[in-house]
Amino acid sequence: MSHEVAVDEEFEKRLKAYEGRPAAVAGMGKDPVNAPMIRHWCEAMDDTNPAYEGEDAVAPPTMLQVWTMGGLSGHTGRAQAYDELLGLLDEAGYTSVVATDCEQEYLRPLRPGDEITFDSIIESVSEEKTTKLGTGHFVTTRTDLRVGPDLAGTHRFRILKYTPICRGGGPQVRQPKPARSRPVVNRDNAAFWEGVRRHRLLIQRCTSCGTLRHPWLPGCNACGGLDWDTVEASGEGTVYSYVVMHHPPFPAYDPPYAVALIELAEGVRMIGNVVGVPYDKVRIGLPLRLEFQEYDEEHDQEHDEKLTLPVWRTHEADRPGGDV
Repeated sequence: MSHEVAVDEEFEKRLKAYEGRPAAVAGMGKDPVNAPMIRHWCEAMDDTNPAYEGEDAVAPPTMLQVWTMGGLSGHTGRAQAYDELLGLLDEAGYTSVVATDCEQEYLRPLRPGDEITFDSIIESVSEEKTTKLGTGHFVTTRTDLRVGPDLAGTHRFRILKYTPICRGGGPQVRQPKPARSRPVVNRDNAAFWEGVRRHRLLIQRCTSCGTLRHPWLPGCNACGGLDWDTVEASGEGTVYSYVVMHHPPFPAYDPPYAVALIELAEGVRMIGNVVGVPYDKVRIGLPLRLEFQEYDEEHDQEHDEKLTLPVWRTHEADRPGGDV
């Protein structure tokens, strides 16, 4: 066995030793479950479910992590083991971090006035993995939330601590631009992406109450109906909100660029890229028109078909000299 392999195995053992150790002990939510935070969440998510209002209101289940957040000042219950683990990964060169995913389990509804306590453990530390961002280790923490003695829910949160792929140093070799990541297509949204492939933007419509919805869901969030059909969007919309992406610079994209939450003329909202105007000229209320762009003609060897995505062009770009 070479010295390098022995060192790697020893390092892996040190990482694995953190599994099962606490990441937070006897943490307490900074605020009880409360109606104002529920209202802000529902407004941001455009969720009008009546279950979240009134005397018998419950909190949206997906707010589970909100009640444990420490804000800028953090929590006093944070355990030393978690910081030690992150420091060990930093020392080994895994200095970058990105949140990858979370899983939640809901065991009882949370209501305004509930006081939240929680404990977290380091559930797992993966072996070294190579990703498109770089090489590193996935760290998963599990947080158990309680109201009094009762377990209310479980939240698993996963990050990747990694060494970024080095693109500097030595002679520059022209490389083909990587393919864009493809959307996850499942049984709930397959018809939407088939419509996009045919240059049609389809909106789900509940056949029971007529409510339009996006993103696509298996059931209506207004009446609970499971049957639906579609209407085709007119292609007109406005910027409802937006962000400008600067970092991290994913290989297939050219930052900075604007990503907007677009309100369609039909009333639903969707996320998309704004084209035809400099990123710093995007504003709330800016009128947009739907286009379809095709990607990966030369770069994606894994798929037979080109990637088609809906994008949004400003009306100003329709004028002579308006495109950028």
